[in-house]
Amino acid sequence: MSKLLEHESSTTSPAIVYFPSGTYRVSSPIVDYYFTQIIGNPNKLPIIKAAANFSATAVIEGNPYLPGNADHPEGVFIEDGSGGFMSDLTFNGGQNAAFFGNQQFTVRNFTINNANNAINMAWDWGWTFKSMSINNCKVGLNITNINPVSQAVGSATFIDSNINDTPVGVLTNHAPNATYTNSSLVLENVQLNNVRAAVQGPGNATLLFGTSAGGSRKVEGWAQGHSYTPNGPSSISGTIPAFSRSQALLDGDKYYERSKPQYADLPVNMFVSARSAGARGDGVTDDHQVLQDLVTTAASTGRVVFIDAGTYKITRTLYIPKESKIVGEAYPVIMSSGSFFANMDSPQPVVQVGQRGEEGYVEWSDTILSTQGAQPGAVAIQWNLVSPGKPSGMWDVHVRIGGFAGSRLQLADCAATPDVATPPAPIKEACIGAHTSMHVTPGVRGLYMENVWLWTADHDLDDTIFTNITVYAGRGLNMQADSNVWLVGTSVEHHSLYQYQLSNTRAIFMGQIQSETAYYQPNPDASLPFAPVAELYDPQFSSSCNNGSGQCSGWGLRILDSQDIGVYGAGLYSFFNNYNNSCSFPNQLDCQKGILSIEGDSTQNIGIYNLNTVGASSMVDIDGSSVANASENANVFPDTIAVFKV
Repeated sequence: MSKLLEHESSTTSPAIVYFPSGTYRVSSPIVDYYFTQIIGNPNKLPIIKAAANFSATAVIEGNPYLPGNADHPEGVFIEDGSGGFMSDLTFNGGQNAAFFGNQQFTVRNFTINNANNAINMAWDWGWTFKSMSINNCKVGLNITNINPVSQAVGSATFIDSNINDTPVGVLTNHAPNATYTNSSLVLENVQLNNVRAAVQGPGNATLLFGTSAGGSRKVEGWAQGHSYTPNGPSSISGTIPAFSRSQALLDGDKYYERSKPQYADLPVNMFVSARSAGARGDGVTDDHQVLQDLVTTAASTGRVVFIDAGTYKITRTLYIPKESKIVGEAYPVIMSSGSFFANMDSPQPVVQVGQRGEEGYVEWSDTILSTQGAQPGAVAIQWNLVSPGKPSGMWDVHVRIGGFAGSRLQLADCAATPDVATPPAPIKEACIGAHTSMHVTPGVRGLYMENVWLWTADHDLDDTIFTNITVYAGRGLNMQADSNVWLVGTSVEHHSLYQYQLSNTRAIFMGQIQSETAYYQPNPDASLPFAPVAELYDPQFSSSCNNGSGQCSGWGLRILDSQDIGVYGAGLYSFFNNYNNSCSFPNQLDCQKGILSIEGDSTQNIGIYNLNTVGASSMVDIDGSSVANASENANVFPDTIAVFKV
């Protein structure tokens, strides 16, 4: 614990703690230190069991309480932070199987049996629940918590789930005639079996009837909060039409999902190691050719590439062919370096998955993509592969531009300069770290992305006080796929032009998504240092900024000429204006003008549940005009629209 408190962040010392099969009885918490993975035998899961004299809050803790400060144990206890993703957990018993508090989170595929509260929310801004199975509990989802001022839960989106033999499905204190947005709630495609009150409100009033004793019904769509379709706001508390779901995204009547592959049944000889193949992974040696030969051979022989922990510098594009399966150990880093990636006008992929038009299947997990020094032409991930049958997948694959040891984009290189006007001062070209974090190119079909984070550093991770830095990366996630893409628990932060952009695409599932505007903007504004590229459909900030009075900061989400887009929870945040956060205080709303833009004559069937924004005066713009003012939708800290459709 003392080590954790002395220095909470380091990028140089990852660790894996492996638990063989067996039962491990503990009398005090296991502290999971920063950058440490706890892994058990997947073929016979180990059991970590609290002893009879165990009195702490949790068996595994990431932020330990001091002795004597423990409350009663919970299955999972989260009280703070900005997450996040969890999946594939089973809970049996307890006062609260899960007690949650966090800005935003996505949880998927939970089974909860015999608890008083299956899920008890302490607070949140936005939380997406998918594929929950709640059985024989007293309350399924409890969102009634009160902080000293008001209701503490901002919003919850609950979809594709079932609640069984539980008297109250959802317990809320949002009154049916309320005009506020706290505790905004959306249910869609929720099966109820022997649930008397689907939603129970203040004074034990039934807001949505469940079933008769032993009966069953399905909730197609129901919501509380503010609605824009696209005009508003209207206060709603009742049945709503469910989003029109693209059949291409469904598995039965639910959105397709797939858990991260574990390869538990494969023998050791089906894995090939990067280090055993000759890669050094020391952040100095050029490992490109070794890695390229390795992934090419592995794909042709049906083996899984195991990238050992380390930093693998490459000076040319690493091509991942169809039928590749790649998994990392303790999040190894593939890092571009050198002149090949230095031309902003001729961008090159660091990792390229498939050639344009190539069809096949790829699995990729537990890896970080990064750049070293000035790399204005680096596209960290270019995804070209078409998967017409089973979707390809990325799980826990992240992009990290700057802010880590060896990146040459740290505090000593790229210190923030909020007191220096830029322009007239020039952009520091040595701190232009990437062209694009991820580009899903035209023609792509069939890509499942889960817990993927694309991050441009706003601070130095290896600095003891996390001092701010200014690193430039042009584009976050540029989605130009043809169709059939799932974004489950994704985040994109601190890029210049936009965080998420969807152009000329269709049939996209998103939820929960989260973004942050670059902290330095509008000094310089979003028109610098990346000129707009027509074929990428980049936004034109040189005209929209209008000498500082208009849209001068990058978009959180931009949707152009696209159809059948379902966003199941979104947190689009702008916390700073030139590193000053007073603009995001409640009732300020002046970090930037707009944060979500919907454009184009062919755009249709766009649905967003529980849109939460911070620091933007306009929550939604359509073709350049605001249709939703943040001041009309104040919530616990963000501003919230429960249902938006256009």
